[in-house]
Amino acid sequence: MPQQINSFPQVATIAGTDSGGGAGIMADLKTFQARHVFATAVVVAVTAQNTLGVQASKLMPQTLIDAQFQSLAADFQIRACKTGMLGDSNHVRAVAANLKKYDFGPIIVDPVMIAKGGATLLNAEAIHNLKHELVPLATLITPNVPEAQTLTGQKIEKKADFITAAQMLQNLGAKNVLIKGGHLDLPQANDYVLLSDHTGFWLTAPKSATKRTHGTGDTISACITAELARGADLATAISISKKYVTATIAHSIQVGHGHGPLNHWAAQKEGLSFENI
Repeated sequence: MPQQINSFPQVATIAGTDSGGGAGIMADLKTFQARHVFATAVVVAVTAQNTLGVQASKLMPQTLIDAQFQSLAADFQIRACKTGMLGDSNHVRAVAANLKKYDFGPIIVDPVMIAKGGATLLNAEAIHNLKHELVPLATLITPNVPEAQTLTGQKIEKKADFITAAQMLQNLGAKNVLIKGGHLDLPQANDYVLLSDHTGFWLTAPKSATKRTHGTGDTISACITAELARGADLATAISISKKYVTATIAHSIQVGHGHGPLNHWAAQKEGLSFENI
C-alpha cells in the first residue's frame, strides 16, 4: 500500500538560535532528531553565543516571523510545537497571535528568561505579555524554579512551594505544569508535574557533578514535544523526557570552556530504545 502523504510525525520549535550549538533551536533540532520526529523551526532571534555566555543578539522582523508560520502551515502537518527564547514583548505577542491563527497541535511553553551564563533574555513588559498572552495557550508550561518564581511571585524552597506555584500557573491559564527543580541546591533534581485534572506527581533523578548542562530546559521541552507528536500521552511524554535529559547530562561530552552542552547521543550510546527510555 502507498504511504500516507505527510504522515510522518512533524514538530516545530519557535525560538532563538545558539551559534554555540548548545541551546535554543540548535538543542531542539538535535533532540527532535534523536527522538525520530521531523523538525521545523520559526526563528525569532539570532544570537552570538558560546558556552561562556551571550555576546550579541538580534530579533527577526515580525513580518518574517509571520511568514515563517505561514510557510509551515501551508505545507506541513505540525503535530506539536514548543516555544523558547522570544526576545521582547512585541515578539511574544506576535508568536502568541500566530499560535492562535494556526493549529500546530499541543503547545509546550518553555518560558526562557535568563541564559545559563546569566544574561537577561526577557524584560518586565515581555514577561507580562508572556503571562497574559502566551501562558493561557500552553498545553504545558515548563519553567525552572527561578522562572516559576518570577511568573508567580511564589518563593520555591520546599515541596509544598512547588505545588502552590504550579497551581498559580494553572490559574494563569496553563493547562498542565512542569516545574523543574534542578536549580535548587539539593543532591537530586526534583521536578513537579501538575496535570489538567489537578492530579500531580514527582520526578526525581540524581544530579551529575558537571557544568555541562547548557540547554537542559530546551532539551526537555523539545523531547516532550517530540513524544507528544509520536502519540504519547502527556504524563508518559514528560517521564520519557526526564530520563532522556538525565542521560544527556550524565554522559557528558567535552566541548567549550564554560557551561558545556549536553550529549544528545547519550540515549543511543546507552542502548536506550524509544520504548523503554
